[in-house]
Amino acid sequence: MQVIRGMKTNTRWPSLIVLCIGFLLIVVDMTIVNVALPSIQRDLQFTQAGLAWVVNAYLIAFGGLLLLAGRLGDLFGRKRTFLIGLGIFVGASVLCGLSFNQPMLIAARFVQGIGGAVSSAVILAMIVTLFPEPDEQAKAFGVFSFVASAGAAIGLLAGGLITQAVSWHWIFFVNVPIGAVTAVAAARLLANDRGLGVSRGADVLGALLVTGSLMLAVYTIAESSVYGLASTHTLVTGSISLVLLAAFIARQAMASNPILPLRLFASRKLAASNAVQALMSSAFFGFFFLGSLDLQRVLGYGPMAIGLAFLPVAAVMAAFSIRFSAQLIGRFGPVAVLAAGQGVAAVSLAMLALGPTDANYAIHFMFPLALLGLGGGLSFPALTIIAMSGVSPADAGMASGVLNTTGQVGGALGLAVLATLAGWRTLSLAGDGAATAAALAGGYHLAWLAGAGAVIATLALVVTVLRVKQPAAVEMPNAECCEAAA
Repeated sequence: MQVIRGMKTNTRWPSLIVLCIGFLLIVVDMTIVNVALPSIQRDLQFTQAGLAWVVNAYLIAFGGLLLLAGRLGDLFGRKRTFLIGLGIFVGASVLCGLSFNQPMLIAARFVQGIGGAVSSAVILAMIVTLFPEPDEQAKAFGVFSFVASAGAAIGLLAGGLITQAVSWHWIFFVNVPIGAVTAVAAARLLANDRGLGVSRGADVLGALLVTGSLMLAVYTIAESSVYGLASTHTLVTGSISLVLLAAFIARQAMASNPILPLRLFASRKLAASNAVQALMSSAFFGFFFLGSLDLQRVLGYGPMAIGLAFLPVAAVMAAFSIRFSAQLIGRFGPVAVLAAGQGVAAVSLAMLALGPTDANYAIHFMFPLALLGLGGGLSFPALTIIAMSGVSPADAGMASGVLNTTGQVGGALGLAVLATLAGWRTLSLAGDGAATAAALAGGYHLAWLAGAGAVIATLALVVTVLRVKQPAAVEMPNAECCEAAA
């Protein structure tokens, strides 16, 4: 239990706004980069597989360190941890904006992911402390959920506008003034809290092992298109990744304060929900990454047009995540809503994959993109409820962190697989004499079809493993559950 000092009732809502703005920076950064990817690729001469590291470097650091960051917040104090993470994020944003070659940008994005993990890991716990009463807590998390959902749309629009009006470098520089103002406001408004103390310990070794394993796994997948699946390079790096993963599992079994207690996976619901989260995240991350390239390289869209093109996904997902999903879950139960969302998402990805090379946006993109937003808006809140219903209240915070981490890690690994698959198909079609646009589109569409297949696999998992009799009315998730949904 943390001790809160200096709490003033009249500063709680301003404090919530400060925390939401801090989280908004993190959410916006996850989508603002997608719109600028074609410009980054052109300026820094990235290959398609290499370009995936601009996204993956952030996701790996964010997902690999999220659990450890939450523990550090418990030990050192959440306000202090939030401010340190925000400082790292803003500093890394400057380095991203100043990047003039590929290694510098990828390294800066990795550091930015560290800052994002450290700052965002403690936000939900701080909101719970600010609003202990259930009614006010529900209102506070309503505001937070809106910010989390709307941040995707803001990132798409801002990314397009800034990239087209100035340059891609400024999508990172804009974080500096906003982050600085947020840090000053947080230092003044947020209550001081005393952590548990360093003596309680944190599993730093475990965090390093899992992050190293994930980085090597993504690298192995991405570079397999260059060296070959059966090459010595691929087999060696893949084997080292598996050894590090095995060492991480062994560490979690023996550590006194593991970042990922293995007993959590004794819950069938939680284990299956994490598998669903990983596969669905891989499909969504893969589509946004390759979709931006398709719109720019095949259809000739500029940055602003790309941002506007993705708006139906973000708008529909935000609307259903905030309001309509809760009503449907209360009426039909989370499993039914999750299955419906997965079905809609799979159909939308299949429609996009089967579209023509010279697609017309109004005919071939807009409706499937709205369906994809509907699928995500239905699926992710329902999945959170199912996962959290399988753990005890004492493990709720840890379980929500695991689910959130699984989404980031699944997205990184899935993106590597789908980008590699798209690159292989494009080279194959080009070798057969296809035009450049047709070859590129063929690669992107095959990857989207694979994404649809991943979502169908999750639907089968839900029907066979998670399908249980649900009551007519389902209680919405508490504060801890919301962390995974965010």
